[in-house]
Amino acid sequence: MELTKPEKYAAYNRSSINKASQWKSIPTELQEAIRVVSLVLPFKVNQYVLDHLIDWDRIPDDPIYRLTFPHEDMLEPEEYRVLRELVHRERTDAELQSAVQRIRGRMNPHPAGQLTHNVPLLEGRPLPGVQHKYKETVLLFPGAGQTCHAYCTFCFRWPQFIGEPDLKFDARSSEDLIEYLKRHREVSDVLITGGDPMIMNAASLEHYIRPLLSDELAHVRNIRIGTKAVSYWPQRFVCDKDSGDVLRLFEQVVKSGRNLALMAHYNHPRELGADMSRRAVRNILATGATIRVQSPLVRHINDRAQDWVDLWTLSVNLGAIPYYMFVERDTGPSAYFHLPLDKAYRIFADAYKRVSGLGRTVRGPSMSALNGKVTIDGIVEVAGEKAFALQYLQARQADWVRQPFLAKFDPHATWFDQLEPFSEQDAKFFEKGAAAKSFMLQVV
Repeated sequence: MELTKPEKYAAYNRSSINKASQWKSIPTELQEAIRVVSLVLPFKVNQYVLDHLIDWDRIPDDPIYRLTFPHEDMLEPEEYRVLRELVHRERTDAELQSAVQRIRGRMNPHPAGQLTHNVPLLEGRPLPGVQHKYKETVLLFPGAGQTCHAYCTFCFRWPQFIGEPDLKFDARSSEDLIEYLKRHREVSDVLITGGDPMIMNAASLEHYIRPLLSDELAHVRNIRIGTKAVSYWPQRFVCDKDSGDVLRLFEQVVKSGRNLALMAHYNHPRELGADMSRRAVRNILATGATIRVQSPLVRHINDRAQDWVDLWTLSVNLGAIPYYMFVERDTGPSAYFHLPLDKAYRIFADAYKRVSGLGRTVRGPSMSALNGKVTIDGIVEVAGEKAFALQYLQARQADWVRQPFLAKFDPHATWFDQLEPFSEQDAKFFEKGAAAKSFMLQVV
């Protein structure tokens, strides 16, 4: 494992970004967009991203700049105009917050039933900071991990970062989770997510992980950690003051007989190509953990097949496993970032055929919809009519998994809810009520 001298982490938000040395490289109109849009959506970037990932000669079209800095078109034109006027004239905080709340309210802050269908019960009470959507997998949102080293502009979990408790998943301890897992022996996987759990110090991370290694939870075979730190602050695994403790914790998980998988969010090959990022990958893999590479397909950032060819090829070269290409979720500023499903499939297929078999572990394009993860397998013609060939890779109703079904072809559709069943026999796979009828989380 490569451990070197610690580096100091320095982050900037809406109030402090003008203190970054790169601020003067940003044209005035883009600076204004940052100030306006970040009233609605979270903004945070750090010195590593500014110094090593953004090509400042290419802004605003540099993909990492688009990935981290807000843009005017993330809001509707009228929304931007109103907010801009409020910023530049005398107004009360109440006026500003009212305008901000209206915009956030139409952005579908918790898609796919996260607040209504995924919250499990323990002895009749909901478990805060825990989700249970599929029978074998439970998600934990540790309270200390509900921020990130930097924020992605497209992030579907943006409500976690805007300071509204009613929209936030937040588990303060793991005691209730452990009791829940003891009673649910069908659970084999625990995904620790956020935010980013890797923003926690090693002691806090261990507080949540070590109880999962007990003999009473022998049925929990896989521990996953969803993280963007591998890209935004790879020093976490190389030279932070407790990097050694983090890596030793990873080793202990593996020695317990569990599989430890880092679900690594890389949205562009440049992130994985940075020297510090490569060192982080080597250190993580040396512990016996695995790394699985995933990202949504995002307009302005990685919407060329070559971006994905480069990402998957580099992942395999470093020993990481290409895992998912997601479709940008229907939340937040999705209209700015999403692509038609037709184009998303063609980008995936073009990239997929240009990588070796080792890169074809990747699945997609996949939509994390209410009833499950729906992937587009192709565009076919049936009786002279075009259709999307679909299947559930994961579903609340387990017998739906890997059953092919069809949707009417729509060149403008960007999400599953916009599709219609191709025939009557396909209709059941579109039933929203099936999510409630299938996996009954109320049973403890």
